Amino acid sequence: MTQTLSKVVRVQNMRGLHARAAARFCERAARHTATIEVTYNHHTVGGCSLMALLMLGAARGAEITIEAKGQDAAAALDDLEDLIMTNFGEAE
Repeated sequence: MTQTLSKVVRVQNMRGLHARAAARFCERAARHTATIEVTYNHHTVGGCSLMALLMLGAARGAEITIEAKGQDAAAALDDLEDLIMTNFGEAE
């Protein structure tokens, strides 16, 4: 069964969704079979597109919506939320 799930997550790290953070997000999203989309400020982009994620301009404190469609949608959302909540693996 195909699921479509979404979560709103606040970007925590100091530099927001910058190049290194966006690259980690893309890498993590690509591990899942679910299709990932990210929405910020009424713009929706593919979760595996580094340039598109950067163009969102999501700074610290931005609330982004992550949507996952597919069999592992729940696991994908949990994984990506964890990545964001741990500052993309970066020290503050």
